[in-house]
Amino acid sequence: MIKELLIKNKSKIVDKWIQSIYNSYPPEASKFLGNRKDRFGNPVGYIIADSAEKIFDEFVNNNNNERIKLLLKEIIKIRAVQDFTPSQAAGFILSLKEVIYKELELEVKSGNYFNEFILIDVGIDNIALMSFDLFMEAREKIFQLRTNEIRSRSMKIID
Repeated sequence: MIKELLIKNKSKIVDKWIQSIYNSYPPEASKFLGNRKDRFGNPVGYIIADSAEKIFDEFVNNNNNERIKLLLKEIIKIRAVQDFTPSQAAGFILSLKEVIYKELELEVKSGNYFNEFILIDVGIDNIALMSFDLFMEAREKIFQLRTNEIRSRSMKIID
């Protein structure tokens, strides 16, 4: 039953979730990212919006962890090169909970959805953990690239 509510309210939930992701950036950047209509003029805003919608769809309809992981990678790679802590970088997933709870509050209060909400909660927590792992992998790769660049420069100086 909760799945039907999520599908029915998808547009509002996804729009509010995307806005909450944008709001995790400084105000100027958040405003710019919110103009996500142009894939080439605003690639970060576009990737966030596109990936978030696809993550939501996958979570609600199939819950295929491998597919979700691939979709998360796009956003996480961006956040890994930006000035985010690991919890800030992966925390955007948890904001989906708040958006869902607020959006479906009236329906939930009138029905018996506790067990279904527990499953939603656990599912979103698992996605957040995947995000954290992906962030750490991306950061490790960045540090490795930097180390290799420093070594390469050092070798050029020696030669």
